Amino acid sequence: MTRWSAAPELEGAMEFGRYLKSLGILPSIAHTKAIYEEAFEAFQNGYTHLTHFYSCMSGVSRRNAYRYAGVVEAGYLIDDMTVEIIADGRHLPAPLLKLVYKIKGPDKIALVTDAMRAAGMPPGESVLGRLEDGLKVIVEDDVAKLPDRSAFAGSVATTIRLVKNMINLADVPVIDAVKMMTATPAKIMNVYDKMGSIEVGKNADLVIFDDDINLHTTIIGGKIVYQFK
Repeated sequence: MTRWSAAPELEGAMEFGRYLKSLGILPSIAHTKAIYEEAFEAFQNGYTHLTHFYSCMSGVSRRNAYRYAGVVEAGYLIDDMTVEIIADGRHLPAPLLKLVYKIKGPDKIALVTDAMRAAGMPPGESVLGRLEDGLKVIVEDDVAKLPDRSAFAGSVATTIRLVKNMINLADVPVIDAVKMMTATPAKIMNVYDKMGSIEVGKNADLVIFDDDINLHTTIIGGKIVYQFK
């Protein structure tokens, strides 16, 4: 176990964060209704990352007539907080992709597919979770939805799609889009000594794409496992 996501407003969350950090596990904030003050306290107790930024995450709310900043605002205001984004163009539209990049920058953003089993498959029905008793979903418009289409039920994005979207939708330079998919997440997960850049001694896992960001070749462990013909 290298990472654990939790909601900081839950009882015991601060102690839990410190415990995870003592074991070398990254505490991350997710699926939360916390306000800024709770998120900041969590950051001080080891929660230095935000899981799928914006998704299942509180923003500005009103309680007893007063407005409170949420976890989204904490992600922007805490400089050393890292975030990850599902850049499938559905969970976050182009303006939000641009906003996150403009404020946080490529060194604090990790791209994440957060994909379920239907990733890369054609539209139709699928299951989120266990096949035996999981949640039935509908895949359409490049995203998984609840059967009544009232909410998203998961991502079906692939890695190359995230990179392409950051370039084409968010106007991000190629080098930064690739960095957010490689070096930055490797550093966040403390595995940059093994992966995240092309260097002697690191894993020989490489992806080659063309000028239009179409996948050409995939190399794992120094061996070609896919090549477009």
